[in-house]
Amino acid sequence: MRRDGDAYAKLLTLEMGKLIAEAKAEVDLSARIFEYYARNAATLLKPEKLSVLDPAEGDAMLVHEPLGVLLAIEPWNFPYYQIARILAPQLSAGNTLILKHASNVPQSAAAFEKLMADSGLPDGGFKNLYATREQINFIINDPRMHGVALTRSEAAGSVVAAEAGKALKKSTMELGGADAFVVLADADLKKTVDWAVLGRHWNGGQVCVSSKRMIVVDAVYDAFLEGYRRGVANLVAGDPFDPHRTLAPLSSKKAADDIKEQIRQAISHGAKAEEIGPPVPARGAFVQPTILTDLGEDNPARYWEFFGPVSMVFRAKDEEDAIRIANDSPYGLGGSVFTADAKHGVDVAKRISTGMVFVNHPTKVEADLPFGGVRRSGYGRELLGLRLKEFVNHKLIDVVDIDARF
Repeated sequence: MRRDGDAYAKLLTLEMGKLIAEAKAEVDLSARIFEYYARNAATLLKPEKLSVLDPAEGDAMLVHEPLGVLLAIEPWNFPYYQIARILAPQLSAGNTLILKHASNVPQSAAAFEKLMADSGLPDGGFKNLYATREQINFIINDPRMHGVALTRSEAAGSVVAAEAGKALKKSTMELGGADAFVVLADADLKKTVDWAVLGRHWNGGQVCVSSKRMIVVDAVYDAFLEGYRRGVANLVAGDPFDPHRTLAPLSSKKAADDIKEQIRQAISHGAKAEEIGPPVPARGAFVQPTILTDLGEDNPARYWEFFGPVSMVFRAKDEEDAIRIANDSPYGLGGSVFTADAKHGVDVAKRISTGMVFVNHPTKVEADLPFGGVRRSGYGRELLGLRLKEFVNHKLIDVVDIDARF
């Protein structure tokens, strides 16, 4: 991946419009994930000696054995990373993988399959299928299939999880998110604004863990919003192959139309929408960066996921109110807290109900950090030993002295 990084990155930009610099970063991240498991999987999978209460119970241990063939259903927003984060740990655990990738990134999926073959993976270790929804149900119910890992929308997750449940197959679901970006009164506003602009608009805002809800305490709300407007206005939309562009198009015309309709619906329920910056290109799937404010408690849009360059900004009375707003969401994927007092930031982070919280940084993805959420954001974890052991049989082996009395 590193040797041919430019070629792999080009496919991402061609198929889903990712900025070329971000495409190269995704290729490198995917390579680091493989590197992490190559270095650590053997240690993470070592048998675990159990501490038993009574020596007569024997010499007990847990061994971690592969289940077999798994199905991965992955989205288009990070075409390589989404494959790498399931494939690397499952191959390390001894499982094999069938991939159903998003229909709009077929070249990226095919390139990854060829990469694995060229790397020496035996036939059957990884197979990319251009399968329909009906065929997916057939695959899930095949007795040779032992588990399903899905990263998609909440709607897709509920359908696949139900099908896997009926078939009594283990599943993990990485679904949507509406991450809270909490700004406390003592935050360094300049740095916080810079992170807010990046945290919301990387990958064109098409990230489950992008900072979709800015929750700012009243004491710094006006100053933050003024700075945030300036920062968003500096984004430059255009050809994603141009390294000077900083705002990508959306993945398709339909995706752009859908988010514009969401904005209209939010306005119809009382929200105020402010378009920011110079007009985006008329040609292509671009959406004008938009800030939504005045999202009342009765506005359903405050509970939606906007998958594009739309920011919801909430004024919180104080820190307690900010935590309340952060937790007032059906989602629970990631979140962040910005404060000059990192220790206090940790205390606040512990009170935010999500799978991940970062202090003084937007939610991010790394090869050596776990990833996953709670509630409508799904269940299960990606990366580290957590993902490695999602689809293994934790088998007990207990050696008891043959002379032990009954």
